[in-house]
Amino acid sequence: MAECKITADAGVCRFRTVVEAVGDDEMNVTFRIKSECPAIREMAKELKDPMEVFEVLRLPFSDNPIYCAASRNINHSACPVPSAIIKAGEVAADLGLKRDVCFKIE
Repeated sequence: MAECKITADAGVCRFRTVVEAVGDDEMNVTFRIKSECPAIREMAKELKDPMEVFEVLRLPFSDNPIYCAASRNINHSACPVPSAIIKAGEVAADLGLKRDVCFKIE
């Protein structure tokens, strides 16, 4: 069973979100999401607990339950938090490596 913790600073809004994901031997991922952002908290309520890893990674984006929940709750399409949730799930399922992701705006 793998675990992953990601802290996301979403940018100008300054809302911090901590995503903790825990994978199990059944290819499920359980998320614990703590956020200063009310929209992220509402989005998190819609996510199944646990989620099958292939639902977490579902393509196309328009069918991904995390992005679908985000589209119903978040009013900013550039919010990086949904991607952070998916990345945490991928790592917790041992399908991705723990490596930082970064935007550098110049």
